[in-house]
Amino acid sequence: MLSYTDLHVTSNFSFLRGASHPEELVQEAAALGHACIAITDHNTLAGVVRAHVEAKKTGIRLIIGCHLVLQDGPDLLAYPTDKEAYARLSTMLSEGNLRTEKGQCLLYKKDVYQYKKGMKFIVIPPYQLNDQFDFDTGFKNDLWEYSQHLGSNLYLAMTRSYQAYDDKNFIAWHNCLKIVKCHW
Repeated sequence: MLSYTDLHVTSNFSFLRGASHPEELVQEAAALGHACIAITDHNTLAGVVRAHVEAKKTGIRLIIGCHLVLQDGPDLLAYPTDKEAYARLSTMLSEGNLRTEKGQCLLYKKDVYQYKKGMKFIVIPPYQLNDQFDFDTGFKNDLWEYSQHLGSNLYLAMTRSYQAYDDKNFIAWHNCLKIVKCHW
């Protein structure tokens, strides 16, 4: 079994973002020798039932999550840790769906703070750094706010782009971690 786990996998339930069915993603992860996989579709849990069924068949562990696209802050990956947290995440998504037309979901930081109990979060930083090879002040302020509301349940994503500035990105991420004392 591989010790690596992809915590940000998008299925075809994220319209125009993912292409594969959730069950196919689970099958492929199992075929590649992964012990687990996380399905994190954009503002929906629609694919997790199919993924769960396939995970039971293949023996792979499924981490249920959701990519929360917020209107007023950086995106978050949310992972409920128990059934009650899953219910709260579902309720938050339902409220976001009711705010707009069918097929869309409007979520805000206040929603996350209201329904945060029992969840782990990973903040997704911007892909681009500013001219000083750092994150802009707005992102740092949002990160600080998240850390005040989410505390030890907040982590910071780090993604290798295999471009020229990966090392500078990692330094910027590390500096952000020191500022807000969140985890990676």
